[in-house]
Amino acid sequence: MRFSPPLALFNGSPLGQRPTGIGVVTRALAKALNKDLVMFLDPVATGRSNSLAIPKTLSMDHGWKGHLRRLLWTQNQLPGLLRQTDASFLLSPLPEAPVLRKGIRSIVLAHDLIPLRFPRPGPLLAYHLTYVPLVLHQAERVLCNSEATAREVHGWLRVPRHKLVVVRLGFDPGQLCPLDQPRQPFFLVLGRHDYNKNIFGVLRAFAHLGHPDLTLKLVGSPHRLLTPKLKRLATELGIARQCQWISWVSDQERLLLLNRAQALLMLSLWEGFGLPALEAMACGAPVIAGKAGALPEVVGSAGLLVDPANPFHAAEAMAAVLSDRTIQRQARQAGPSRAARFSWDATARQVESLLEELA
Repeated sequence: MRFSPPLALFNGSPLGQRPTGIGVVTRALAKALNKDLVMFLDPVATGRSNSLAIPKTLSMDHGWKGHLRRLLWTQNQLPGLLRQTDASFLLSPLPEAPVLRKGIRSIVLAHDLIPLRFPRPGPLLAYHLTYVPLVLHQAERVLCNSEATAREVHGWLRVPRHKLVVVRLGFDPGQLCPLDQPRQPFFLVLGRHDYNKNIFGVLRAFAHLGHPDLTLKLVGSPHRLLTPKLKRLATELGIARQCQWISWVSDQERLLLLNRAQALLMLSLWEGFGLPALEAMACGAPVIAGKAGALPEVVGSAGLLVDPANPFHAAEAMAAVLSDRTIQRQARQAGPSRAARFSWDATARQVESLLEELA
């Protein structure tokens, strides 16, 4: 019996054992996409049917070495897998694709242009200045996770607007939902220690709040240069004992934190989407978010939007959450309702329709 080739290969190379950010998106889309249409290139033995094993050393779990290995694998090995499976398209959950081989029809997901908006000298900046624009311009379509990202990709990199397709991200209601647990005396931050996350502003806002009995839980991968500076600032502000620095949590731990926190703080200076804000709303947690990038798109009127550059505004919002029970009650009602507009199944169906249309 001769089996028909997949319509697309879904590049799972960014997925590691401890997924965050792009890894979470990769895992969720791999689960939601139609297995009769899309074959998954699987580095972590997910058990997904219609998958093809690839090396497990290509993800962010392995730092810059994993990043470099993935780039080389993408250029040298991925074209062969496309030929081997006779797939029509490469579908990539990040802006990476072979750029030296002709005839490859790629559809890639652009998350943001934060490394260009907040440039820092180093290999990552060169990657975003040279390789990423080349991938985006060569792609048949560029999936953008928000209108804000689509405007960025078009305005900053001049990728034609007709190539850009906005696809909303989603959440897993089986993993993120209200548990009807009492809120505990802590505020929560979810996100890597990157410059755009504005954790300096979070620390200043928390210090200005002036509640010695509260804890600030900061969950996210540390940054070699930035994290020591953040911890020094916490000491200078007199809140070091109130800060808990947690590098990673499991899905179950994440669920409990979001259901027990007074509020999620996401005071980012820019976000291409803002997945933690969506996850918090799904759990009925109050969200205090910066008016930057796509966060207003995601949060809408279901959260408290503040000026991320003004820690006093964020402190006022935190104080309001603590003192006004109406905010907690509204979050329990409006948050899950708002989050229900974002679905991985809907995202997958939109991507599949695009694949079939282009084919």
